[in-house]
Amino acid sequence: MTASPPPAALPEPALRAAPEGGRRRIVGWAMWDWGAQPFNTVITTFVFSVYLTSESFGSTNTTSTALAIATAVAGLLVALLAPVLGQNSDRTGRTVRNLRVQTWILAALSASLFLVKPDPSYLVLGLVLLGAGSIVSEIAGVNYNASIEQVASPKNVGRVSGFGWGMGYLGGIIVLLVLFFLFIQPQTGLFGVTDEGALDIRVSMLVCGLWILLFTLPAFAVLKDRPREHVPRVGIVDSYKLVWASLRRLWGVSRHTVYFLGASALFRDGLAGVFAFGAILAAGTFGMSAGDVIIFGAAANILAGVSTMAFGLLDDWLGPKQVIVISLVALIVLGLGVFLFHDGGPVVFWTLGLAMTAFVGPAQAASRSFLARVIPEGHSGEIFGLYATTGRVVSFLSPAAFALFIWLGSVVTGDDNTQYWGILGIALVLIAGLALLLPVKAPSGTVSTTD
Repeated sequence: MTASPPPAALPEPALRAAPEGGRRRIVGWAMWDWGAQPFNTVITTFVFSVYLTSESFGSTNTTSTALAIATAVAGLLVALLAPVLGQNSDRTGRTVRNLRVQTWILAALSASLFLVKPDPSYLVLGLVLLGAGSIVSEIAGVNYNASIEQVASPKNVGRVSGFGWGMGYLGGIIVLLVLFFLFIQPQTGLFGVTDEGALDIRVSMLVCGLWILLFTLPAFAVLKDRPREHVPRVGIVDSYKLVWASLRRLWGVSRHTVYFLGASALFRDGLAGVFAFGAILAAGTFGMSAGDVIIFGAAANILAGVSTMAFGLLDDWLGPKQVIVISLVALIVLGLGVFLFHDGGPVVFWTLGLAMTAFVGPAQAASRSFLARVIPEGHSGEIFGLYATTGRVVSFLSPAAFALFIWLGSVVTGDDNTQYWGILGIALVLIAGLALLLPVKAPSGTVSTTD
């Protein structure tokens, strides 16, 4: 028998030289993060998810568990779609066009949340629309992450990635404050909007859709597609075969990149859980009002934006792995503190919860820059699709762990509201991700066929 031939080498890394355009292109690229942020900040974190888990839709445990299940289902669909759609963007060279269409759909879904009225009969509609938006947001994120090669080089990819994440957080605070002071806080907001029928929250969803539509336009002005001619059509089954073949080649030439995909799947799911369930804990466990949650969200986004940009400098200096490790350790310690001192009231959440937000963004941005340093040219969409998929394959873990520990807490304590136990589930996922990350070799900036 003859030995099997080694897997074909992948092309050279995409980040090989400084792209043209300089700061203007970087700012334009980062505006997508700024523009798309309302879905993450306003909708999934501080406003709509809190609204959807309020007493208007059922008991605290029931709505929190339903949201966790819907989040897990949406994550599974992302896992199935992300690598194939990312590969399609690579093959056709239409990454930016696909990103544009997905952004418009995200804007429409965000605005459609206006239809969700404060009544238990609208809970399913709210969960379906929120889940669909989560799927589109994740797929659009694949194409956006892939486009970083148009604006970054190996020397500044950490700063560029951190700047993008930071712009997202700062964009989130601006839109959050605008909505809070114009619609949510006043007895009668702009255009006579009141809280009757949760009209203040629902109108805010319309504003989010418009914000996404308008503020992502600068990104599409600076990012350009390079369409490929005569691209053959590939069926769904063949698409998955190609993804598997690409993963095998990546395993052959850069095995630690595959290890990183597995490790990041866990810790990124934990990071998502921190923000996804943080505001829910603030309201359900620490007794913060909707207005207090929004003010907390504003402070959190300021801190997250500044810290993410600052850690971007450390990323280029110390390396992305070191930034991730520091962030995960801090999050685990602070999360356990939230659990232990939950009886301390809002001051505990303001102190420890706010500190946690300073480390989520740096870990996310460094994770993107880690992968961007080693992705082969022409494979950005596909590998970032795998990045999304590996994350979403286990994306049920944080929601499931959160829900499981809520149930476990009710069994152990006999209390009706054991939301604070959910933070233990999030911490457990972060610990698992950290354990898998520690043996991974940090990127040198190139993919070597001898790795």
